[in-house]
Amino acid sequence: MASHHQQPHSPRYRGRFAPSPTGPLHFGSLVTAVGSLLEARRHQGSWTLRIDDIDPPREAPGATDAILRTLERFGFQWDGPVVYQSRRLDLYSEALDRLRRSAYAYGCACTRREIANVAVNGPNGLIYPGTCRQGLPPGRRTRAWRVRCDNTSIRFHDRFQGPMDTLLAETIGDFVVRRADGHFAYHLAAAVDDGSDGITHLVRGCDLLWCTPPQRYLQQLLGLPVPECGHLPIVVNRAGQKLSKQNHAPPLDIKQPEVQVWDALAALRQQPPAALRRGSLDMLWAWAMEHWQPDAVYGLASTATP
Repeated sequence: MASHHQQPHSPRYRGRFAPSPTGPLHFGSLVTAVGSLLEARRHQGSWTLRIDDIDPPREAPGATDAILRTLERFGFQWDGPVVYQSRRLDLYSEALDRLRRSAYAYGCACTRREIANVAVNGPNGLIYPGTCRQGLPPGRRTRAWRVRCDNTSIRFHDRFQGPMDTLLAETIGDFVVRRADGHFAYHLAAAVDDGSDGITHLVRGCDLLWCTPPQRYLQQLLGLPVPECGHLPIVVNRAGQKLSKQNHAPPLDIKQPEVQVWDALAALRQQPPAALRRGSLDMLWAWAMEHWQPDAVYGLASTATP
């Protein structure tokens, strides 16, 4: 495994994989997990597992257990206990209180339809036009809580996608941190978790690239450490659509883990030896740990299923 010289004062590399239990893992999830784990091990770092279960309406019964079983069957070994977002609601509540006290968070009365009628589309969906920013219209009550962005510029260098520089107000707008249904929004939960857990490097799929600016912004506002990040290419099907549960991506086949891990390495342009595709899973992982080349996917936003 490649050695990595650490500066004496730099925190030890700590990565994570954080699936949502909205259904079984598919090939796209596997590619992200493989790249995330290998990048952590390349730095002799730890790799933790978090279950992002804060969206009960979208969760599938039994999905969490199925995800854990699948990862074990595919030879993944994580460090420390599994973290569950559903057990951390107090942390998110405390973060929201801090944002409210500092006047960065404000109540929003707008319905989805009202926003859709006036908003323009940005990379993360509709850009909120700021209707309730100066206070609620008369006779309206708070539905959701938003964070004001002002002219904040978020700059970072993505390990796989290169330099990013965006004005939050223009690309994302004031974003939701607590939804109208009372659930905490993904941006707040992920920002608080990564900051609180001491995650030093965030490696995830390119479909979440535009989640990074608002999450980094929240970490800055809350005084949390901001991890470095890298967004791996997403896997697309033959029609060019991202593999996802919404697009009915087939679940991973737990009967053939070595074939699919080999395919994931191929999708990440690692060129694993053909002989290992039907060999032992342990040997395949040993080869992958020894030969991981992160630069092979630099600048790649998507990759096809082999």
